[in-house]
Amino acid sequence: MKKKIILTSLLIIFVSSSIFAQQFISDVSKKGTTAAPFLSISQGARASGMGSAFVGIADDQSAIYWNPAGLAKLKGVGVLFDHTQWFADISYNFVAATYNLGDLGTIGLSVTASNIGEMKVTTIEEPNGTGETFSAADAAFSIAYALNLTDNFSIGFNPKFVYQTLWKMSASAFAIDLGIQYVTPFDGIILAMSVSNFGTKMQMLGNSNLVLHDLDPYSTGNNDKIPAYLETEQWALPLNFRVGVAYDPINTENQKLIIALDAAHPNDNYESINVGAEYNYNDFLFLRGGYKSLFLKDSEESFALGFGLKQLLLGNVAVKFDYAYQAFGRLSDIQKFTISITF
Repeated sequence: MKKKIILTSLLIIFVSSSIFAQQFISDVSKKGTTAAPFLSISQGARASGMGSAFVGIADDQSAIYWNPAGLAKLKGVGVLFDHTQWFADISYNFVAATYNLGDLGTIGLSVTASNIGEMKVTTIEEPNGTGETFSAADAAFSIAYALNLTDNFSIGFNPKFVYQTLWKMSASAFAIDLGIQYVTPFDGIILAMSVSNFGTKMQMLGNSNLVLHDLDPYSTGNNDKIPAYLETEQWALPLNFRVGVAYDPINTENQKLIIALDAAHPNDNYESINVGAEYNYNDFLFLRGGYKSLFLKDSEESFALGFGLKQLLLGNVAVKFDYAYQAFGRLSDIQKFTISITF
């Protein structure tokens, strides 16, 4: 019975992903043509420090973002707090919590929110400001579920609600992430795949659309202040199809080395490759490095570095701190800080 479920799941996901890929193969990158681009920002300093090559590994709470199937590996209860210092003085915070239900699988919750701050409202007549301020915000809320169908095969789902606001306008959408992980018969090799942000389109609506319009500016005596709404278009979410492989050539009692490679196929850019590695010494010190967006023309993203420290408290409580640095070309470099607690 389980074999039939696995084959059916694989068939559905791979056929769906093939359809997705065929829909957005193009000679044009389509950069900047999707809504909610914050959904493409990597979550978790560990994954970022490995060049965002994490779909095949995905074995901590950040798996909610990378590949929800990875949640099935988690034991007990875990909480992760991630802070991203983005460029242009923008910061993003990601919080995830997971709970293992035994044979029933693993559930997870996550929240992603931005902190952009207030800015002055300026006009042509008042270039130094009108005295008003405005702000912009991004947020995403998700509930994930993952299940081990066999000892070597897991599947996961992550439905989410996406929300954006800009001054007096807002937009929302519903989406879902799908993922699978398969521990191959070849020692130390894991194959995985995920589809992220498959959902509805977003359209900005609100009082900022309201304008006063003159139907005939060349006539006098008519009403030149008729209330009207500016039409806004609907934009798709940043759909991304990833295939990944992870391999641990060294796995001893005191040392472990993981090498990972992901191939990404987004709907708003060309295909690219992410590669990374993590060295684990005595399950205490973690050193990471990677390169993001290999073979992607004109990409500002490149190498990434990171490290982590893990400490056991009271026997079964593990506290971990992770840091990542990512080069971003002509834009400011990005830093990430993550604290996780598992018990």
